[in-house]
Amino acid sequence: MTASAIPQGPGATAWAPETVTADPYNAQTPSAALAEPVTPVGAFFVRDHFGVPRTAPGQWRLRLGGAVAAPFDVGYDELLAMPRRELDVVLECAGNGRSLMTPRPPGLPWGQRAVGCAHFAGVPFLSLATRAGIGRAAVEVVFAGADSGTVHGRRVAFERSLPLAAALHPDTLLATHMNGEPLAPEHGAPVRLVVPGRFAVADVKWLVGAQAVTEPFTGFFQAEEYRYVASRGIPEGPVTNLRVKSLITSPEPDSAVRRGHETPVRGLAWSGGGVPVRRVQVRAVYEDDEGSVDGGWQDALLGAPAGAYAWRGWSSLWTPRRPGRYRLQSRATDEFGHVQPSLAPWNAQGYGCNPVASVELVVV
Repeated sequence: MTASAIPQGPGATAWAPETVTADPYNAQTPSAALAEPVTPVGAFFVRDHFGVPRTAPGQWRLRLGGAVAAPFDVGYDELLAMPRRELDVVLECAGNGRSLMTPRPPGLPWGQRAVGCAHFAGVPFLSLATRAGIGRAAVEVVFAGADSGTVHGRRVAFERSLPLAAALHPDTLLATHMNGEPLAPEHGAPVRLVVPGRFAVADVKWLVGAQAVTEPFTGFFQAEEYRYVASRGIPEGPVTNLRVKSLITSPEPDSAVRRGHETPVRGLAWSGGGVPVRRVQVRAVYEDDEGSVDGGWQDALLGAPAGAYAWRGWSSLWTPRRPGRYRLQSRATDEFGHVQPSLAPWNAQGYGCNPVASVELVVV
């Protein structure tokens, strides 16, 4: 699929995602769309490993089996008839920001915009698991998508497991709707998993299977990819919760602002596992041929939280006193005291990148 072939259904906007790779199609959210509290569907980043499988809602079925008392299938209309939950959720690719790491690890060269926040509606997986009766020996649930392909000379399906506690959390959804409309094909239609607070690899798209297992899953996307390997500062193992992070959405990179004028600085901040952001700080660093001068960290004003798993807007005012080049920076702190680090924590697959956000601009 090419950028021109992006489905433009309800919720699409003039902000098309910015293509990173054309086949398979991967694209990041345009910077203008990140100024919105809820990211428009037509601008939302896309992560695709093997191409988009297309299944009509009337033909879709999910099989729940494995270590359960009563395996069963469920269809789309039956799912829609069940009680549902609605949540605003940040989705972020685990490799978001990989291009900032030095040396850059292999993988998609994401900038900082493989992220978005959407309003999802769906049925808690717990409702289906209760009906099936998860066995006492079960330790994980393996979720399977309809997509598959060849990796390193072998055929693999996209499958990812969750610990039982995460799979059975009431906020883990079999999502059918995004921003009030049925899911678009590139976002997992007809049904996808949404696991709030975790990196988006957990949010298996084009969901067709869920299997309770009695031993830890060792499939390709669990044991070989989407893992912290040769990690500096992050425990090794599969990627799990989002890491505390902020973005500067205004002013935009390389923009010009006027000396002596109040300049609004705005952005977004989020963390993982439903842990709220409690603080965002902003500073301006002046740079010239003789070095740099740090203006010191100042607290930004936090906007009202939009939910446990949504990002939080923040704002500050900055009045530059002399012309030249500056770096505006922001860093977030969450309720557990986790702070964005100065440098990206390096690991061999380039996951969990959350350094202090930085925008370069010029004062005239």
